[in-house]
Amino acid sequence: MEHKRIKADPLLAGFYSPDDVARLLQVASPKLRGWLNGWGNNGAGPIIDRDFKGDRTISFLDLIEVRFIEAFRKQGVPMQTLRRAAARAREDWKTTHPFALSKAKYLTDRRHVFAQVADEDKDRVTWDMVSGQHEMWDVIESTIAKGVDFDPASDLATRWFPLPSEFPGISIDPAVAFGKPALALERIPTAALHRMWRAEGGNIGRVAQAYGIGQDAVRSAVEYEITIGS
Repeated sequence: MEHKRIKADPLLAGFYSPDDVARLLQVASPKLRGWLNGWGNNGAGPIIDRDFKGDRTISFLDLIEVRFIEAFRKQGVPMQTLRRAAARAREDWKTTHPFALSKAKYLTDRRHVFAQVADEDKDRVTWDMVSGQHEMWDVIESTIAKGVDFDPASDLATRWFPLPSEFPGISIDPAVAFGKPALALERIPTAALHRMWRAEGGNIGRVAQAYGIGQDAVRSAVEYEITIGS
């Protein structure tokens, strides 16, 4: 199950540093490093099978999987369960990114994999979620899927609107600006608009004129960058 667009052009994979991902997802850097690289002190390996091995670069699909992990960690799902479920799903479904697959098609399959692992590991928290609290599991999956577009052929995530309610016009698309947050319609990176806004002393009109876009679009980009801590 390959992402054909990325396979045809690796530049469409999206490129993020660990700091980028920590900022975009509001995840603590030490926690993120463990999920991506493993924990050397206890021999536990990474949860994610990263696209850029031997490099600090994180791909868009890696980023989407980190969102999935973060959501279920918040609900108490153990690291060991997530690690083993990811490994089993990769093997069973022949994909490197099982946590970046569409909820519409893989919700039941994903729940089944977690149920198997939870049963084997005597993980009561996860077992209760997948066996007796389907509604809770479905709500978490729906929350993760909100704002994400999926490729109908591969079922993999292709674009993410990180804050769809507050900033519906801002997306993260690996095919635009190497995956950096950008205005979805204008395809201009929000960071570029924010930098110019600061250089112009906060004059939104000048930035809008320079880029040939509306002031509301500039204002949205600036407010988004401030929100995520730029």
